[in-house]
Amino acid sequence: MRLRPGDRVAVVSPSFAAPALFPEVHELAMRRLREEFGLEPVEFPTTRSFGASPEDRAADLMAAYADPSIRAVMASIGGDDQLTVLPHLDPAPFRADPKPYFGYSDNTNLLNWLWGHGVQAFHGGSTQVHLGRGAGVDEIHATSLRAALFDGGDLEITPVAEFCEEEMAWDDPRALTEAPPSVPSPGRHWHQPGRVVTAKTWGGNLEILHWNLAAGRWILPNERYTGSILLLETSEEQPSGGEVFRMLRNFGERGLLEQFPAALVATAKATSLFGQRPVAEREKYRDEQREAVLMAFATYNPEAMLVFGIDFGHTSPQWILPYGGQVTVDGSARRIIAHY
Repeated sequence: MRLRPGDRVAVVSPSFAAPALFPEVHELAMRRLREEFGLEPVEFPTTRSFGASPEDRAADLMAAYADPSIRAVMASIGGDDQLTVLPHLDPAPFRADPKPYFGYSDNTNLLNWLWGHGVQAFHGGSTQVHLGRGAGVDEIHATSLRAALFDGGDLEITPVAEFCEEEMAWDDPRALTEAPPSVPSPGRHWHQPGRVVTAKTWGGNLEILHWNLAAGRWILPNERYTGSILLLETSEEQPSGGEVFRMLRNFGERGLLEQFPAALVATAKATSLFGQRPVAEREKYRDEQREAVLMAFATYNPEAMLVFGIDFGHTSPQWILPYGGQVTVDGSARRIIAHY
C-alpha cells in the first residue's frame, strides 16, 4: 500500500514523549514531513504527553490504525517501557488496516508484536531523531523512507563512506541547525558469504528482544521464525560483548538462533551523550561485539551467514529496512537488497 502526496500520517509516542520536552526539534521534524515529503502529520493526545499511561498510549495506537484517513504511523522516538503498552492493544484495528509502522529501538516491542499479527512494518525512522536532524534529513535515510512510503521496488543497502554516532543535546540551540561531525565508517565484515538468502526479516534491538523473551509472552514458537533473516542492533546503552553473548546464548538455548540462515548486524553505537567512550576505544568495542555474535552463532547456528556493519539502528546515516518484508542477502556478490 503506497502513500500519495497529501496523505495523513500519524505521529505517535508509544514510548518516551520527546516532543513534550523538546518541542522545537519536534516542530522542525513536522515541518520537514510536510515540506520535503508532502505528507500531513497528525498528532494524537499522548504524542506530546510526558509520562502518559501505557493504556493511553495504546489507545492512541489503536485510534491511528482505526482511522481510515491515516495511511502510515511513525514513532517520534524510542524509550524503555513500550513493553507495558502491548497488553493493552487489540489486534483487530491493526489487522483490518495494516498500514506501515516506522520505528526502532524500544519500538522493537511493537514491530515484533505487529509481526506476530501478520502486519508488515519498517525497522527505522524516528521523527525526532531523523526528520528533526539539525543539518537536514540525511540522504540515505530520506531515500529509504521514500522507498518505504511511496516508491516500493528494490533498493540496494549500500555501504557508507562516513557515519556518525555522536549526539547533540536537543536543548542546545545548535541542534536546530547543525549535526555532529561524521567519521570514516568501520566498514562491513562478511562471515560465510557463500550463498544467497531471500526471506522476510525479523529481529531489531537486541536488548528489547531479550526483554520480550524474558517476559515470556511476546516471542512465538521457534518454528514461526524458520528461514527468516535476523536483524540485530544494540542501543546507546552499549551492552558489553559479554552481555551480547549472554543474551544471544539465551536465544540459542531456546532453539531460536538456529532458525535464521542469515543475520544482518548493525554498526554498533559505541558512544552516546550520557555514555561517552573515547574515540580510541570505540573500534575495540565494536570488535568485541562482533566476536560475541560470532561466538554465539558458532555454538548455536554455525552455518549461518552473518554481515556486520550495516547502517541501521542507532547510528547515522540510517537505512530503513523492511520488517516482516523481504530482503536479499547475496553473499557471493557482497550485496544486500531491500524489497519495499
